Amino acid sequence: MLKIAIILGSTRPGRNGEAVARWVTEIANKRSDASFELVDLADFNLPLLDEPVPASMGQYSKPHTIAWSEKIDSFDGYVFVTPEYNHATSGALKNAIDFLYKEWKDKAAGFVGYGGSGGSRAIENLRLIAGELHIADVRAQVGLSLMTDFENYSVFKPGAHQEQAVNTMLDQVIAWSGALKTLR
Repeated sequence: MLKIAIILGSTRPGRNGEAVARWVTEIANKRSDASFELVDLADFNLPLLDEPVPASMGQYSKPHTIAWSEKIDSFDGYVFVTPEYNHATSGALKNAIDFLYKEWKDKAAGFVGYGGSGGSRAIENLRLIAGELHIADVRAQVGLSLMTDFENYSVFKPGAHQEQAVNTMLDQVIAWSGALKTLR
């Protein structure tokens, strides 16, 4: 069975992303076509990139990088849950992605963004990064607006239509993850 990580891409105190990532995980766990695991960046305590050798060389020297590598390598695909900060993804998520290379390669990814514009610019930013890492990003995405999917910009209350958006994105991530398995 395919394994899909739902990566919570914010480490900010009081983050909205935790409720969003748990909601995506609950929807995913109703499915029987893959297994899903919530992966919280905050659990890995990654410092600013501190590996002396580029990730593409695969010569990790720090225990936190090795633990992160093992976790990410264990999955067939990913769903990135990202806030939008200044028209981009979070620094914490970008940093975590940059620690690794081969672990991401030839896998699929979907995106769930949240912010003033539904996180769309953060997702666009991640699509550029995914291309460089040979991650096949799927077309369907989920955009959650702070104005309509959150009460008072902080209490997560997604519109009813958003669950279908999550399932459409997951359909594509699972299909592409399975197809790309032959390349790995």
